[in-house]
Amino acid sequence: MDLKNPFRRTAKEKPAMENETVKNETTLPENPETPASEDQGTATADTASATERSETEVLKAELDLLRAEHQAVHDKHIRLFAEFDNFRKRTAKERLELMQFAGENTLKAVLPVLDDMDRAIANNDKVEDINAIREGFKLIHQKMQHILGTQGLKAMPDAKGEAFDTDKHEAITKAPAPAPELKGKVLDVVENGYTLHEKVIRYAKVVVGE
Repeated sequence: MDLKNPFRRTAKEKPAMENETVKNETTLPENPETPASEDQGTATADTASATERSETEVLKAELDLLRAEHQAVHDKHIRLFAEFDNFRKRTAKERLELMQFAGENTLKAVLPVLDDMDRAIANNDKVEDINAIREGFKLIHQKMQHILGTQGLKAMPDAKGEAFDTDKHEAITKAPAPAPELKGKVLDVVENGYTLHEKVIRYAKVVVGE
């Protein structure tokens, strides 16, 4: 050591101090952050696992909800199908009954005329006056026309002498016209035509002049 400058190191002391400094520098304390990083990684893994469990529970809840909705729609479809099937069967039955009994009211209305015909036939053997029989048939015929008229049935007016009309008449034959003005007109009516509520249900069968 230099007594004049106590802070001055000799050549022998300098390497020793440098070696001690290097030793101190190479001997480092353990990294205090290492345990904290491990704890942080564990916490992150736990958080991820909890998130996955939460997402699984949400998906399961959504799946249960969809299943419930599907079951409700399925049950509704089954009920509607059953109701429609019952409606179809009921409608088919009502249509069949309507076809079978559509003329029930008309037939009931005609029954009194049939009763009159039965009485007239039974009394014909006892009646000697032919005019009384004729009058009886006229009354029965008028009664029949009245009953059918209440049901909407009407006889067409006599078409003799009128122009032939395809909307009302059906020509069953042609005959020479007795006069030039009767050509293309009705000469005779073989069968009367009838309308039901203004709709032609039977054309009048006529003879047309040519």
